[in-house]
Amino acid sequence: MDEGLKDNILNALEMVIDPELGIDIVNLGLVYKVDVDDEGLCTVEMTLTSMGCPLGPQIINQIKMVLAELPEIQDTEVNIVWNPPWDKEMMSRYAKIALGIG
Repeated sequence: MDEGLKDNILNALEMVIDPELGIDIVNLGLVYKVDVDDEGLCTVEMTLTSMGCPLGPQIINQIKMVLAELPEIQDTEVNIVWNPPWDKEMMSRYAKIALGIG
């Protein structure tokens, strides 16, 4: 996958906001990996802020919606993983400032 497409995917994913924290999933550090195969299937490997997060299905639907807008993407598969576990250190500087975390 070329870097331009990866950037487009990550930019699109910045439109997906974690409803609890009000910050997008990229700046929160929830997206671990994105890949696109030759048929246009985009695989997103990500985690959630907590295992019991009831908003997982809502976030997955939003991911599929924003990526469907990219012409290179034919379908999207979202894999939720718990390893490595998410913690606040994975957030971007922007997310830490927005949430008032050192």
